[in-house]
Amino acid sequence: MRAVVARVRRASVTIVGEGGEALRTSGAIGPGLLVLLGVHRDDVADAGSTVDTMARKLHELRLLRDERSCAETGAPLLVVSQFTLYGDTRKGRRPSWSAAARPADAEPVVDAVVAALRGRGAHVETGEFGAMMEVGSVNDGPFTVLVET
Repeated sequence: MRAVVARVRRASVTIVGEGGEALRTSGAIGPGLLVLLGVHRDDVADAGSTVDTMARKLHELRLLRDERSCAETGAPLLVVSQFTLYGDTRKGRRPSWSAAARPADAEPVVDAVVAALRGRGAHVETGEFGAMMEVGSVNDGPFTVLVET
C-alpha cells in the first residue's frame, strides 16, 4: 500500500457527472491530512495486515504543526482512493497499471483502512470509490510525504 499524504489547511472531494458538472461534495475537512491511497495488487483487507499498519502510520504521523499527529490533535483525514499511485512510467510514455489492485480487490482494502482509522478514533472523510472526483486542497507548507507499507 502506498499513500501520498499532504498537510492541508482544507481539502474536499466533489463527485462530478459525465459532463463535468459538480453533483455533490463527498467529503471535506479543515486543517488536517489529505491522504491519496493506492492499493497494490498483493494488498489484502485482513486485520493485522498492512491495513492496520497504514492506519496507525497515518493517524500517528507527526506531520501537523509543532510536529503533532492527528491522534494527538484530533485533526481530520480525507482519504481518497488513488490507483494511479502504482503507475509505472519507467518504459515508454504510457503508464502501466499492472501493480495496482483491481477495483474489486482495492475497494475493500480502502474501506478497511478507513474503518481502522475510525476504530482508532480518527475523524475520517472520504471520496467515493470509482467515481469521477475533483479533489481540491489548500496545502499547508506545502508539506507532503510518501508513506508505504
